[in-house]
Amino acid sequence: MSERKKVQNACVIVLGDIGRSPRMQYHVKSLSENDFSVDFIGYVHSTPLEEIRTSPNVRIHKLNPFPELELPNILKYLFKTIWQALGLLITLISIPKPKFILCQNPPAIPAVIVAYLYCLFVRSKLIIDWHNYTYSILALESSSESPIVRIAKQIERFFGARAADSFCVTKAMKDDLYTGWNVRATVLYDRPPQQFQSISIQEKHNFFLRLAESISAFRTELDTENENIVEWTAFTAKYRNGDVKLRDTRPGLLVSSTSWTPDEDFSMLISALDQYERDALEQPSHYPDIVCIITGKGPLKENYRKIVHSKSWKKVKLEMPWLENEDYPKLLASSDLGVCLHYSSSGLDLPMKVVDMFGCGLPVCAVQFDCIDELVKHGENGFVFQHHQELAEQIGHWFYDFPRNIALANMKQDMQKHLKQFQGLRWTENWKNVALPVFKQ
Repeated sequence: MSERKKVQNACVIVLGDIGRSPRMQYHVKSLSENDFSVDFIGYVHSTPLEEIRTSPNVRIHKLNPFPELELPNILKYLFKTIWQALGLLITLISIPKPKFILCQNPPAIPAVIVAYLYCLFVRSKLIIDWHNYTYSILALESSSESPIVRIAKQIERFFGARAADSFCVTKAMKDDLYTGWNVRATVLYDRPPQQFQSISIQEKHNFFLRLAESISAFRTELDTENENIVEWTAFTAKYRNGDVKLRDTRPGLLVSSTSWTPDEDFSMLISALDQYERDALEQPSHYPDIVCIITGKGPLKENYRKIVHSKSWKKVKLEMPWLENEDYPKLLASSDLGVCLHYSSSGLDLPMKVVDMFGCGLPVCAVQFDCIDELVKHGENGFVFQHHQELAEQIGHWFYDFPRNIALANMKQDMQKHLKQFQGLRWTENWKNVALPVFKQ
Protein backbone atom coordinates (compact mmCIF):
# COMPACT_ATOMS: atom_id res chain seq x y z
CA MET A 1 0.00 0.00 0.00
CA SER A 2 1.36 3.42 -0.89
CA GLU A 3 1.39 6.29 1.55
CA ARG A 4 -2.05 7.65 2.35
CA LYS A 5 -1.43 10.92 0.53
CA LYS A 6 -1.07 8.97 -2.73
CA VAL A 7 -4.35 7.10 -2.35
CA GLN A 8 -7.10 8.42 -4.63
CA ASN A 9 -10.84 7.92 -4.30
CA ALA A 10 -12.72 5.98 -6.94
CA CYS A 11 -16.35 4.94 -7.24
CA VAL A 12 -17.67 1.89 -9.11
CA ILE A 13 -21.40 1.56 -9.87
CA VAL A 14 -23.27 -1.63 -10.74
CA LEU A 15 -27.03 -1.19 -10.91
CA GLY A 16 -27.37 -4.93 -10.48
CA ASP A 17 -26.19 -7.72 -8.21
CA ILE A 18 -22.56 -7.07 -7.27
CA GLY A 19 -21.95 -10.75 -6.57
CA ARG A 20 -23.00 -11.66 -10.11
CA SER A 21 -20.98 -8.90 -11.79
CA PRO A 22 -17.54 -10.51 -12.04
CA ARG A 23 -15.95 -7.98 -14.40
CA MET A 24 -16.83 -5.03 -12.15
CA GLN A 25 -15.62 -6.95 -9.11
CA TYR A 26 -12.31 -7.53 -10.89
CA HIS A 27 -12.13 -3.79 -11.61
CA VAL A 28 -12.68 -3.03 -7.92
CA LYS A 29 -10.10 -5.60 -6.81
CA SER A 30 -7.51 -4.23 -9.25
CA LEU A 31 -8.19 -0.61 -8.30
CA SER A 32 -7.87 -1.43 -4.59
CA GLU A 33 -4.52 -3.10 -5.26
CA ASN A 34 -3.24 -0.06 -7.16
CA ASP A 35 -3.55 2.78 -4.65
CA PHE A 36 -7.25 3.54 -5.03
CA SER A 37 -9.79 3.69 -2.22
CA VAL A 38 -12.98 2.34 -3.79
CA ASP A 39 -16.64 2.96 -2.98
CA PHE A 40 -18.51 0.08 -4.63
CA ILE A 41 -22.24 0.77 -5.12
CA GLY A 42 -24.81 -1.84 -6.10
CA TYR A 43 -27.26 -4.50 -4.97
CA VAL A 44 -25.95 -7.35 -2.83
CA HIS A 45 -28.18 -10.35 -3.52
CA SER A 46 -25.28 -12.81 -3.67
CA THR A 47 -21.90 -12.83 -1.96
CA PRO A 48 -19.12 -10.68 -3.50
CA LEU A 49 -15.56 -11.97 -3.82
CA GLU A 50 -13.75 -12.46 -0.54
CA GLU A 51 -10.89 -10.21 -1.67
CA ILE A 52 -13.39 -7.37 -2.00
CA ARG A 53 -15.28 -8.08 1.22
CA THR A 54 -12.07 -8.13 3.26
CA SER A 55 -10.12 -5.36 1.52
CA PRO A 56 -9.49 -2.28 3.71
CA ASN A 57 -9.56 -0.20 0.52
CA VAL A 58 -13.11 -1.18 -0.51
CA ARG A 59 -16.41 -0.01 0.98
CA ILE A 60 -19.53 -1.73 -0.34
CA HIS A 61 -22.68 0.42 -0.37
CA LYS A 62 -25.86 -1.67 -0.64
CA LEU A 63 -28.73 -0.20 -2.60
CA ASN A 64 -32.24 -1.05 -1.40
CA PRO A 65 -34.16 -3.17 -3.92
CA PHE A 66 -37.38 -1.86 -5.39
CA PRO A 67 -40.37 -3.24 -3.42
CA GLU A 68 -42.71 -5.70 -5.11
CA LEU A 69 -45.82 -3.77 -6.18
CA GLU A 70 -48.83 -4.86 -8.18
CA LEU A 71 -48.70 -2.24 -10.93
CA PRO A 72 -49.02 -2.14 -14.71
CA ASN A 73 -45.61 -2.75 -16.31
CA ILE A 74 -45.17 0.81 -17.58
CA LEU A 75 -45.86 2.28 -14.12
CA LYS A 76 -43.67 -0.31 -12.43
CA TYR A 77 -40.79 0.56 -14.78
CA LEU A 78 -41.28 4.29 -14.17
CA PHE A 79 -41.43 4.02 -10.37
CA LYS A 80 -38.53 1.58 -10.28
CA THR A 81 -36.40 3.98 -12.31
CA ILE A 82 -37.20 6.86 -9.95
CA TRP A 83 -36.51 4.64 -6.92
CA GLN A 84 -33.14 3.55 -8.31
CA ALA A 85 -32.15 7.08 -9.30
CA LEU A 86 -32.91 8.49 -5.85
CA GLY A 87 -31.17 5.61 -4.07
CA LEU A 88 -28.08 5.98 -6.24
CA LEU A 89 -27.98 9.77 -5.87
CA ILE A 90 -28.32 9.63 -2.08
CA THR A 91 -25.48 7.10 -1.91
CA LEU A 92 -23.23 9.19 -4.16
CA ILE A 93 -23.79 12.26 -2.00
CA SER A 94 -22.71 10.28 1.08
CA ILE A 95 -19.29 9.14 -0.20
CA PRO A 96 -16.02 11.08 -0.55
CA LYS A 97 -15.66 12.87 -3.86
CA PRO A 98 -14.12 10.37 -6.29
CA LYS A 99 -11.52 11.14 -8.93
CA PHE A 100 -13.74 9.18 -11.30
CA ILE A 101 -16.86 7.04 -11.41
CA LEU A 102 -16.66 3.77 -13.31
CA CYS A 103 -20.20 2.85 -14.32
CA GLN A 104 -21.29 -0.45 -15.82
CA ASN A 105 -23.55 -0.26 -18.85
CA PRO A 106 -26.11 -1.75 -19.16
CA PRO A 107 -28.20 -0.53 -17.53
CA ALA A 108 -27.86 3.03 -18.76
CA ILE A 109 -31.16 4.02 -17.14
CA PRO A 110 -30.85 5.48 -14.62
CA ALA A 111 -27.24 4.60 -13.67
CA VAL A 112 -25.37 6.44 -16.42
CA ILE A 113 -27.72 9.44 -16.22
CA VAL A 114 -27.29 9.88 -12.46
CA ALA A 115 -23.54 9.24 -12.64
CA TYR A 116 -23.09 11.81 -15.42
CA LEU A 117 -25.08 14.53 -13.63
CA TYR A 118 -23.24 13.85 -10.37
CA CYS A 119 -19.84 14.03 -12.10
CA LEU A 120 -20.87 17.26 -13.80
CA PHE A 121 -21.77 18.80 -10.44
CA VAL A 122 -18.71 17.68 -8.41
CA ARG A 123 -16.25 17.81 -11.34
CA SER A 124 -15.36 14.14 -11.34
CA LYS A 125 -14.71 12.05 -14.42
CA LEU A 126 -17.26 9.55 -15.75
CA ILE A 127 -15.89 6.35 -17.27
CA ILE A 128 -18.36 3.89 -18.78
CA ASP A 129 -17.62 0.18 -19.09
CA TRP A 130 -19.73 -0.98 -22.03
CA HIS A 131 -20.66 -4.65 -21.63
CA ASN A 132 -23.57 -4.43 -24.07
CA TYR A 133 -26.33 -1.99 -25.02
CA THR A 134 -29.31 -1.30 -22.78
CA TYR A 135 -31.68 -0.81 -25.70
CA SER A 136 -30.75 -4.14 -27.31
CA ILE A 137 -31.55 -6.02 -24.10
CA LEU A 138 -34.89 -4.21 -23.75
CA ALA A 139 -35.66 -5.16 -27.36
CA LEU A 140 -35.52 -8.85 -26.39
CA GLU A 141 -38.75 -8.42 -24.45
CA SER A 142 -40.56 -6.18 -26.94
CA SER A 143 -39.19 -5.00 -30.30
CA SER A 144 -36.61 -2.59 -31.62
CA GLU A 145 -39.45 -0.24 -32.63
CA SER A 146 -40.97 -0.10 -29.15
CA PRO A 147 -41.17 3.48 -27.78
CA ILE A 148 -39.31 2.44 -24.62
CA VAL A 149 -36.52 0.85 -26.67
CA ARG A 150 -36.20 3.91 -28.91
CA ILE A 151 -36.12 6.28 -25.92
CA ALA A 152 -33.54 4.08 -24.18
CA LYS A 153 -31.36 4.12 -27.29
CA GLN A 154 -31.42 7.92 -27.50
CA ILE A 155 -30.63 8.29 -23.79
CA GLU A 156 -27.79 5.77 -24.07
CA ARG A 157 -26.38 7.53 -27.12
CA PHE A 158 -26.64 11.02 -25.57
CA PHE A 159 -25.02 10.27 -22.22
CA GLY A 160 -22.60 7.67 -23.57
CA ALA A 161 -21.05 10.23 -25.88
CA ARG A 162 -20.48 12.59 -22.93
CA ALA A 163 -18.41 10.23 -20.79
CA ALA A 164 -14.78 11.25 -20.31
CA ASP A 165 -13.56 7.74 -21.20
CA SER A 166 -15.01 4.38 -22.10
CA PHE A 167 -14.05 0.73 -22.04
CA CYS A 168 -15.74 -1.98 -24.09
CA VAL A 169 -15.43 -5.74 -24.37
CA THR A 170 -14.80 -6.33 -28.10
CA LYS A 171 -13.25 -4.69 -31.14
CA ALA A 172 -16.62 -4.99 -32.87
CA MET A 173 -18.25 -2.94 -30.10
CA LYS A 174 -15.45 -0.37 -30.24
CA ASP A 175 -16.07 0.14 -33.96
CA ASP A 176 -19.84 0.28 -33.49
CA LEU A 177 -19.62 2.83 -30.67
CA TYR A 178 -17.42 5.10 -32.74
CA THR A 179 -19.25 4.87 -36.07
CA GLY A 180 -22.74 5.00 -34.56
CA TRP A 181 -22.38 7.30 -31.54
CA ASN A 182 -18.94 8.90 -31.88
CA VAL A 183 -17.82 7.22 -28.64
CA ARG A 184 -14.10 6.48 -28.45
CA ALA A 185 -13.66 3.36 -26.34
CA THR A 186 -10.67 1.30 -25.26
CA VAL A 187 -11.04 -2.45 -25.75
CA LEU A 188 -10.51 -4.21 -22.42
CA TYR A 189 -10.98 -7.89 -23.10
CA ASP A 190 -12.19 -10.10 -20.30
CA ARG A 191 -9.35 -12.32 -19.13
CA PRO A 192 -9.50 -15.05 -16.49
CA PRO A 193 -8.26 -14.19 -13.01
CA GLN A 194 -5.82 -16.53 -11.31
CA GLN A 195 -8.45 -18.71 -9.62
CA PHE A 196 -9.59 -19.99 -13.03
CA GLN A 197 -6.79 -22.45 -13.82
CA SER A 198 -6.14 -26.13 -14.40
CA ILE A 199 -6.00 -28.39 -11.32
CA SER A 200 -4.40 -31.74 -10.51
CA ILE A 201 -6.16 -35.12 -10.53
CA GLN A 202 -5.84 -35.20 -6.73
CA GLU A 203 -7.68 -31.84 -6.51
CA LYS A 204 -10.36 -33.14 -8.88
CA HIS A 205 -10.79 -36.25 -6.75
CA ASN A 206 -11.19 -34.23 -3.55
CA PHE A 207 -13.68 -31.94 -5.30
CA PHE A 208 -15.71 -34.88 -6.65
CA LEU A 209 -15.80 -36.44 -3.18
CA ARG A 210 -17.29 -33.25 -1.79
CA LEU A 211 -19.87 -32.96 -4.59
CA ALA A 212 -20.81 -36.62 -4.12
CA GLU A 213 -22.13 -35.77 -0.66
CA SER A 214 -25.01 -33.82 -2.20
CA ILE A 215 -25.15 -34.82 -5.90
CA SER A 216 -25.85 -38.47 -6.67
CA ALA A 217 -24.35 -38.27 -10.18
CA PHE A 218 -20.88 -38.10 -8.60
CA ARG A 219 -21.44 -41.26 -6.56
CA THR A 220 -21.22 -44.82 -7.86
CA GLU A 221 -20.66 -48.39 -6.80
CA LEU A 222 -17.15 -49.67 -7.49
CA ASP A 223 -17.36 -51.69 -10.70
CA THR A 224 -14.19 -53.72 -10.14
CA GLU A 225 -12.88 -55.98 -7.39
CA ASN A 226 -9.67 -54.16 -6.53
CA GLU A 227 -8.65 -54.17 -2.91
CA ASN A 228 -6.01 -51.52 -3.66
CA ILE A 229 -8.72 -48.91 -4.31
CA VAL A 230 -9.55 -47.22 -1.02
CA GLU A 231 -11.67 -44.24 -2.16
CA TRP A 232 -13.65 -43.56 -5.29
CA THR A 233 -16.16 -41.37 -7.10
CA ALA A 234 -17.92 -41.84 -10.43
CA PHE A 235 -14.91 -40.21 -12.09
CA THR A 236 -11.82 -41.00 -9.99
CA ALA A 237 -10.25 -43.66 -7.80
CA LYS A 238 -7.65 -43.37 -5.05
CA TYR A 239 -5.30 -46.28 -4.47
CA ARG A 240 -3.70 -47.59 -1.31
CA ASN A 241 -0.32 -46.16 -2.32
CA GLY A 242 -1.82 -42.66 -2.55
CA ASP A 243 -2.09 -42.49 -6.35
CA VAL A 244 -5.26 -40.99 -7.82
CA LYS A 245 -6.36 -41.90 -11.33
CA LEU A 246 -9.25 -41.10 -13.62
CA ARG A 247 -11.45 -44.16 -14.04
CA ASP A 248 -11.60 -45.76 -17.50
CA THR A 249 -15.33 -46.31 -17.02
CA ARG A 250 -16.08 -42.77 -15.95
CA PRO A 251 -18.91 -40.78 -17.53
CA GLY A 252 -18.20 -37.68 -19.56
CA LEU A 253 -18.62 -34.42 -17.64
CA LEU A 254 -20.36 -31.60 -19.50
CA VAL A 255 -20.74 -28.18 -17.89
CA SER A 256 -22.59 -24.97 -18.63
CA SER A 257 -23.38 -21.80 -16.75
CA THR A 258 -26.45 -19.73 -17.50
CA SER A 259 -28.31 -16.73 -16.16
CA TRP A 260 -31.60 -18.35 -17.24
CA THR A 261 -32.66 -15.31 -19.26
CA PRO A 262 -34.15 -14.94 -22.77
CA ASP A 263 -30.74 -14.25 -24.36
CA GLU A 264 -29.74 -17.89 -23.66
CA ASP A 265 -31.88 -20.55 -25.33
CA PHE A 266 -31.43 -23.47 -22.97
CA SER A 267 -33.80 -25.59 -25.05
CA MET A 268 -30.97 -26.05 -27.55
CA LEU A 269 -28.93 -27.97 -24.97
CA ILE A 270 -31.92 -30.07 -23.92
CA SER A 271 -32.60 -30.98 -27.56
CA ALA A 272 -28.92 -31.83 -28.07
CA LEU A 273 -28.98 -34.07 -24.99
CA ASP A 274 -32.13 -35.75 -26.33
CA GLN A 275 -30.17 -36.58 -29.50
CA TYR A 276 -27.18 -37.81 -27.49
CA GLU A 277 -29.51 -40.07 -25.49
CA ARG A 278 -30.87 -41.62 -28.70
CA ASP A 279 -27.38 -42.15 -30.16
CA ALA A 280 -26.03 -43.59 -26.91
CA LEU A 281 -28.90 -46.08 -26.61
CA GLU A 282 -28.34 -47.21 -30.20
CA GLN A 283 -24.55 -47.55 -29.74
CA PRO A 284 -23.93 -48.02 -26.00
CA SER A 285 -20.43 -49.41 -26.54
CA HIS A 286 -19.32 -46.17 -28.25
CA TYR A 287 -21.08 -43.48 -26.22
CA PRO A 288 -20.51 -43.23 -22.45
CA ASP A 289 -22.98 -41.93 -19.92
CA ILE A 290 -22.62 -38.19 -19.48
CA VAL A 291 -23.24 -36.00 -16.48
CA CYS A 292 -24.30 -32.45 -17.34
CA ILE A 293 -23.95 -29.80 -14.64
CA ILE A 294 -25.72 -26.47 -15.16
CA THR A 295 -24.94 -23.67 -12.71
CA GLY A 296 -26.48 -20.25 -12.25
CA LYS A 297 -29.60 -18.45 -11.07
CA GLY A 298 -32.29 -16.70 -13.05
CA PRO A 299 -35.99 -16.27 -13.83
CA LEU A 300 -36.39 -19.22 -16.22
CA LYS A 301 -34.58 -21.83 -14.10
CA GLU A 302 -37.62 -23.47 -12.53
CA ASN A 303 -39.38 -23.70 -15.88
CA TYR A 304 -36.44 -25.62 -17.36
CA ARG A 305 -36.06 -27.73 -14.22
CA LYS A 306 -39.61 -29.04 -14.81
CA ILE A 307 -38.73 -29.85 -18.43
CA VAL A 308 -35.61 -31.76 -17.36
CA HIS A 309 -37.54 -33.67 -14.69
CA SER A 310 -40.00 -34.80 -17.36
CA LYS A 311 -37.20 -36.54 -19.25
CA SER A 312 -36.58 -40.27 -18.81
CA TRP A 313 -32.95 -40.22 -19.90
CA LYS A 314 -30.91 -43.34 -19.17
CA LYS A 315 -27.52 -42.23 -20.54
CA VAL A 316 -27.72 -38.59 -19.46
CA LYS A 317 -27.89 -37.12 -15.96
CA LEU A 318 -28.48 -33.38 -15.59
CA GLU A 319 -28.06 -31.50 -12.32
CA MET A 320 -28.61 -27.81 -11.50
CA PRO A 321 -26.63 -27.15 -8.30
CA TRP A 322 -25.76 -23.75 -6.87
CA LEU A 323 -22.01 -23.60 -6.23
CA GLU A 324 -20.01 -21.29 -4.02
CA ASN A 325 -17.64 -18.86 -5.73
CA GLU A 326 -14.57 -20.94 -4.87
CA ASP A 327 -16.12 -24.18 -6.24
CA TYR A 328 -17.12 -22.93 -9.68
CA PRO A 329 -13.53 -22.75 -11.05
CA LYS A 330 -12.89 -26.28 -9.75
CA LEU A 331 -15.97 -27.56 -11.58
CA LEU A 332 -14.76 -26.03 -14.84
CA ALA A 333 -11.23 -27.40 -14.37
CA SER A 334 -12.65 -30.89 -13.66
CA SER A 335 -14.97 -31.04 -16.69
CA ASP A 336 -14.40 -32.49 -20.15
CA LEU A 337 -16.36 -30.00 -22.28
CA GLY A 338 -18.13 -26.69 -21.75
CA VAL A 339 -21.28 -25.35 -23.41
CA CYS A 340 -22.13 -21.67 -23.81
CA LEU A 341 -25.66 -20.74 -24.87
CA HIS A 342 -25.17 -16.97 -24.61
CA TYR A 343 -26.50 -15.18 -27.67
CA SER A 344 -25.57 -11.51 -27.64
CA SER A 345 -28.58 -9.19 -27.91
CA SER A 346 -26.39 -6.69 -29.76
CA GLY A 347 -24.05 -9.17 -31.43
CA LEU A 348 -21.18 -7.15 -29.97
CA ASP A 349 -20.36 -8.60 -26.54
CA LEU A 350 -18.61 -11.80 -25.52
CA PRO A 351 -19.61 -14.30 -22.82
CA MET A 352 -17.36 -14.14 -19.76
CA LYS A 353 -18.24 -17.75 -18.94
CA VAL A 354 -16.19 -18.84 -21.97
CA VAL A 355 -13.25 -16.78 -20.70
CA ASP A 356 -13.53 -18.60 -17.37
CA MET A 357 -13.67 -21.98 -19.09
CA PHE A 358 -10.64 -21.21 -21.23
CA GLY A 359 -8.82 -20.05 -18.10
CA CYS A 360 -9.37 -23.55 -16.67
CA GLY A 361 -8.18 -25.22 -19.89
CA LEU A 362 -11.71 -26.31 -20.85
CA PRO A 363 -12.73 -26.37 -24.54
CA VAL A 364 -16.16 -24.89 -25.27
CA CYS A 365 -19.06 -25.35 -27.66
CA ALA A 366 -20.48 -21.83 -28.13
CA VAL A 367 -23.53 -20.63 -30.02
CA GLN A 368 -22.72 -18.57 -33.13
CA PHE A 369 -23.17 -14.80 -33.26
CA ASP A 370 -21.38 -11.98 -35.05
CA CYS A 371 -18.24 -11.44 -32.96
CA ILE A 372 -17.84 -14.78 -31.16
CA ASP A 373 -14.77 -15.43 -33.32
CA GLU A 374 -12.91 -12.79 -31.30
CA LEU A 375 -12.86 -15.43 -28.55
CA VAL A 376 -13.80 -18.90 -29.81
CA LYS A 377 -11.76 -20.19 -32.76
CA HIS A 378 -13.68 -23.09 -34.29
CA GLY A 379 -11.57 -26.25 -34.17
CA GLU A 380 -8.73 -24.54 -32.26
CA ASN A 381 -9.98 -23.87 -28.74
CA GLY A 382 -13.56 -25.02 -29.11
CA PHE A 383 -16.49 -25.27 -31.50
CA VAL A 384 -19.21 -22.93 -32.74
CA PHE A 385 -22.75 -24.12 -33.44
CA GLN A 386 -25.88 -22.52 -34.92
CA HIS A 387 -28.60 -24.94 -33.85
CA HIS A 388 -29.17 -27.92 -31.57
CA GLN A 389 -28.33 -30.47 -34.27
CA GLU A 390 -24.82 -29.05 -34.60
CA LEU A 391 -24.42 -28.96 -30.82
CA ALA A 392 -25.55 -32.59 -30.61
CA GLU A 393 -23.01 -33.57 -33.27
CA GLN A 394 -20.22 -31.75 -31.42
CA ILE A 395 -21.07 -33.36 -28.07
CA GLY A 396 -21.39 -36.78 -29.70
CA HIS A 397 -18.10 -36.38 -31.56
CA TRP A 398 -16.28 -35.24 -28.41
CA PHE A 399 -17.45 -38.19 -26.32
CA TYR A 400 -17.31 -40.92 -28.99
CA ASP A 401 -15.37 -43.88 -27.52
CA PHE A 402 -14.56 -41.66 -24.54
CA PRO A 403 -12.04 -41.73 -22.90
CA ARG A 404 -10.05 -44.13 -25.13
CA ASN A 405 -10.41 -42.53 -28.58
CA ILE A 406 -6.79 -41.96 -29.69
CA ALA A 407 -7.68 -39.78 -32.71
CA LEU A 408 -9.77 -37.50 -30.51
CA ALA A 409 -7.02 -37.46 -27.88
CA ASN A 410 -4.64 -35.93 -30.43
CA MET A 411 -7.18 -33.24 -31.35
CA LYS A 412 -7.76 -32.48 -27.68
CA GLN A 413 -4.01 -32.12 -27.13
CA ASP A 414 -3.85 -29.59 -29.97
CA MET A 415 -6.71 -27.64 -28.37
CA GLN A 416 -4.88 -27.66 -25.05
CA LYS A 417 -1.91 -25.95 -26.72
CA HIS A 418 -4.14 -23.08 -27.85
CA LEU A 419 -5.79 -22.90 -24.43
CA LYS A 420 -2.35 -22.75 -22.76
CA GLN A 421 -1.58 -19.68 -24.88
CA PHE A 422 -4.85 -18.09 -23.78
CA GLN A 423 -4.04 -18.85 -20.14
CA GLY A 424 -0.78 -16.94 -20.50
CA LEU A 425 -2.50 -13.53 -20.17
CA ARG A 426 -4.54 -13.07 -17.01
CA TRP A 427 -6.89 -10.29 -15.86
CA THR A 428 -4.37 -8.56 -13.60
CA GLU A 429 -1.66 -8.18 -16.23
CA ASN A 430 -4.10 -7.18 -18.97
CA TRP A 431 -5.84 -4.66 -16.67
CA LYS A 432 -2.55 -3.03 -15.71
CA ASN A 433 -1.53 -2.72 -19.35
CA VAL A 434 -4.86 -1.47 -20.72
CA ALA A 435 -7.06 0.00 -17.97
CA LEU A 436 -4.71 1.42 -15.34
CA PRO A 437 -3.26 4.12 -17.65
CA VAL A 438 -6.82 5.37 -18.28
CA PHE A 439 -7.59 5.53 -14.55
CA LYS A 440 -4.28 7.26 -13.80
CA GLN A 441 -4.85 10.09 -16.31
